[in-house]
Amino acid sequence: WMDGIHIKVRENHKLVSKCVYIVLGLNSLGKKEVLGIWIGQQESASFWREVLNDLKSRGIKDILLTVTDNLKGFTDAIKGTFTKSITQICVVHMIRQSFGYIPYKKRKEFSEDLKMVYKSPNREMAEEYLLELEEKWLERYPSAVKPWRTNWENWTNFFDYTPEIRQIIYTTNLIENLNKNIRKYIKNKTQFPDDKSAIKSIYLACIKTSKTWSKPMPEWGTILNDFHMAFPDRCKHICLK
Repeated sequence: WMDGIHIKVRENHKLVSKCVYIVLGLNSLGKKEVLGIWIGQQESASFWREVLNDLKSRGIKDILLTVTDNLKGFTDAIKGTFTKSITQICVVHMIRQSFGYIPYKKRKEFSEDLKMVYKSPNREMAEEYLLELEEKWLERYPSAVKPWRTNWENWTNFFDYTPEIRQIIYTTNLIENLNKNIRKYIKNKTQFPDDKSAIKSIYLACIKTSKTWSKPMPEWGTILNDFHMAFPDRCKHICLK
């Protein structure tokens, strides 16, 4: 899971907005692990490419699945570094984005129609429901509907996996929960004197949060088995310990 949080840092006697890039992984033991923290200017795909290259240089050989928001160029950056990695765009982010273009009085109706798309049992039925959604809503609210077609190849990847895997990859909630804890930890620091201070505070927040991650993810044995079936060649060295 990859996401960024935005903070204020003093630089050259000015207060500037910066992005802290965070990568959260699920390792072969089924435990969450913060893989790194980086700081840069406003979030961009080019900086994410640097982050991914750094991970690769540190010894990460393969990432089965990545879960991200819909930042332009993000998927290409991942594919350029970890060529076999499959990118899942966060469905929850897409839902929120769509709701932003729908009047409040229409949201309940739209939500029910949209839910039929992303809660479909498979990709084929999802496409049928998307066609119905387009017929009903596209002409009036194109900005709410078009992204589901434009990003079809990336947001529908979770349909290829079992319900147990789908549950953990269709959203960036895991890393958003980490970000929530980080913000709670640094809530009294409205600005940082420099990058080093910001990284240190966020690092300490990650350490504090990770102490609660002592156990593997629930049903890890089942999930690992599902990964073995989905990626037999790439998971053959991974086993329960």
